[in-house]
Amino acid sequence: MIRTISLTTLRKFNIIAGSLHLFQGIVVLLLSKSFLLPISGSYLKFNNATQNLEPTTITLFNLSLPILIAIFLFICATAHFAIATVFNSLYNRQLTAGINAARWIEYSMSASVMIVAISLLVGIYDFMSLIMMFSLVAIMNLLGLVMEVHNQTTKKTNWISYLVGCLAGVIPWVVIAFYLWMGASNGSSAPAFVYWIFVSIFIFFNCFAVNMVLQYKKIGPWKNYIYGEMVYIILSLVAKSLLAWQVFAGTLRP
Repeated sequence: MIRTISLTTLRKFNIIAGSLHLFQGIVVLLLSKSFLLPISGSYLKFNNATQNLEPTTITLFNLSLPILIAIFLFICATAHFAIATVFNSLYNRQLTAGINAARWIEYSMSASVMIVAISLLVGIYDFMSLIMMFSLVAIMNLLGLVMEVHNQTTKKTNWISYLVGCLAGVIPWVVIAFYLWMGASNGSSAPAFVYWIFVSIFIFFNCFAVNMVLQYKKIGPWKNYIYGEMVYIILSLVAKSLLAWQVFAGTLRP
């Protein structure tokens, strides 16, 4: 299988993956019912009656969940089309050198939007908390880029960027797990589909990390960097599709 994956094949595969993401994003927007969630902010307000500062929460704006789901699908579609067309030469040169900057830049946006969507499903509506969740996942993915750039100049693989990225990436999942536990322990468990999303997408997020290890350890077909790139594309397509349609089935279908 190592010999059968060429850059030409990969280009076609990117076009197919981009088309599937684009199609799904359009379908989600067309079929979903309106579903707005209140994004809030908190501040301290002086209570004249008690003479104390008390926390106050206000709604900053309403966020459309169908649009949020479509956004990460459209981001991915745009990236696939870009590297298959106008940036294809650069993409091929980087793959030959064992690096793909476009992948990590796209993941830093699309995966971060995904974690925001999951956060909303467990009741995290605070705007700055969502910004922090988004940022941690973005940092995780950008450290994947740092990992590949750094190891262009090392004789032995340096795993510092990888390990720091894993640390940044696991924190949002701990926060989400806490919200799931807190709701369940107070008699208000999240719907079953939210638990399925938590487990399935968490597993897929970890599969990306495993794929990178296999690439750098050059185990089996992963000796060919292009094989690992193909696996990244498949993982991305499946994970994003799985999240989109689980959310649709659970909350967005008419």
